[in-house]
Amino acid sequence: MNLLHSLLLLLPLLLFITTTSTATIPPGSSLYASNTSRTWSSSNNNFFLGFAQVGPTSYTVSISYAARVAIWTTDSVVSGTASAAVVDSGGVFQFLRDGNLRLVNGSGATVWTSNTAKLGVTSASLDDTGNLVLAANTFAVWSSFENPTDTLVPSQNLTVNQTLRSGVHSFRLLSNGNITLTWNDSVVYWNQGLSSLSALNVTSPTLRLQPNGILTLSDASLRISENVAFGNDYGEGADVMRFLRFSDGNLRMYSGGTTTMTWAVLADQCQVYGYCGNMGICSYNESSSSPICICPSLNFEAVDVNDRRKGCKRKVEVEDCAGNVTMLELKQTKFFTFQAQQIVSIGITACRVNCLSSTSCFASTSFSDTNVWCYMKNTPDFVSGYQGPVLLSTSYVKVCGTVQPNPSPLQQSGGDKTCWKLRVWVVGVVVVVTILVMAALVGLFWWFCCKTSPKFGGVWTQYTLLEYASGAPVQFSYKDLHRWTKRFKDKLGAGGFGAVYRGVLANRTVVAVKQLEGIEQGASFSKANNGESSADA
Repeated sequence: MNLLHSLLLLLPLLLFITTTSTATIPPGSSLYASNTSRTWSSSNNNFFLGFAQVGPTSYTVSISYAARVAIWTTDSVVSGTASAAVVDSGGVFQFLRDGNLRLVNGSGATVWTSNTAKLGVTSASLDDTGNLVLAANTFAVWSSFENPTDTLVPSQNLTVNQTLRSGVHSFRLLSNGNITLTWNDSVVYWNQGLSSLSALNVTSPTLRLQPNGILTLSDASLRISENVAFGNDYGEGADVMRFLRFSDGNLRMYSGGTTTMTWAVLADQCQVYGYCGNMGICSYNESSSSPICICPSLNFEAVDVNDRRKGCKRKVEVEDCAGNVTMLELKQTKFFTFQAQQIVSIGITACRVNCLSSTSCFASTSFSDTNVWCYMKNTPDFVSGYQGPVLLSTSYVKVCGTVQPNPSPLQQSGGDKTCWKLRVWVVGVVVVVTILVMAALVGLFWWFCCKTSPKFGGVWTQYTLLEYASGAPVQFSYKDLHRWTKRFKDKLGAGGFGAVYRGVLANRTVVAVKQLEGIEQGASFSKANNGESSADA
């Protein structure tokens, strides 16, 4: 009886250990990378926290919606570059009894921590909005909403002190209500106000995504708010999961818990500074609406052929050039001028010549939309470019030796001329084989009809009779003459060289056919003679 009582007491604990989700996370709980099916969940089972495999032997911890869309990830920011905190298959995510969340590698090294030890944390929970909260009694000490990574969901506010990061790019809300997109924490390539609030005395703005797909900017001190952006499906589907994500240097709105984009800060992805890396040129081709990254010319090569977004490098650096340094001209191309060291009002030719003659200038761009301005970059640290058919700008960059232009952006994006040549070769073979097959079929058809089909032989005979009617010498086969004379049945008379028979041709012409003595069957007969015809061997 005591044993049964003990088993009944242990049953709830066993059920808790084997379950894959829990609303409240007690101190001492752990998740293991070796078991990605075990998670901590919200009470409505819409959000899950657990390990996700991101490589053959690498894992990361994230909060996801319906196990599909990650809305928060343990991240690592080093020198302004953000990336997911990754562990091996021996990784463990722990909620320690001292109140700290910690992610450790298989070696025991700490990869990420919430830094909440000794702050009185007594519980952790993942609520129904997707917010992971560490609480001291009822007071929230730390939350994932207050420490966002790259995603915002409804019920989550973005304030001035928070930053969304993706690689070397970051997104911030300024105290005046403007939002900014920044590269490497140094180059602000987008800084605009989405609403009229930026013209007022805003002190504490907040950006928030509404469940209906409307982005709202508000200010607590002014007690006002304004709708600043709308997803193209806003107001549709009350139960649709929407979220904002900052990725590839651009802020976008998505709908349906999938990757269906409904709005973006930058409609043109090529406007993102550094999207194609240093010396990379962002462009488009006719076969895809997605941007491609190319090198300025064949004087450059990709840093990583498997990832062209990592940029390009000169095959021979300007400092190491033993020959002449020349200027590569790139029409309908602009180098972003956020870091231009010198701006002068000169013509296109002077913009090229001045940069070439200057030892400190590495690249320049001439704008000729209204006024002619020349932007010259005097440091070689980073150059980001954009190429498009509507651009009126011309850019120049120094290269060593003779300029080697690119064949075309389309060929560079494909990057495989051998494949193109192979396709041409295959098409050529198919055409030749098709012609040969058709010729063989025509030959077989001709042989069959002419040699074995009497009906078709009659057609050939009709063609011969047309020649006969024209008065020109023609030939008939013995077989035809034999048939037309009814096997030489109606004898008209006999001459010095043989008998003459009456015959009727296929066109109903009456003829006299002379059968010469000593001629074998199968010989041909020919002759035409006014009205009645005779045929001599």
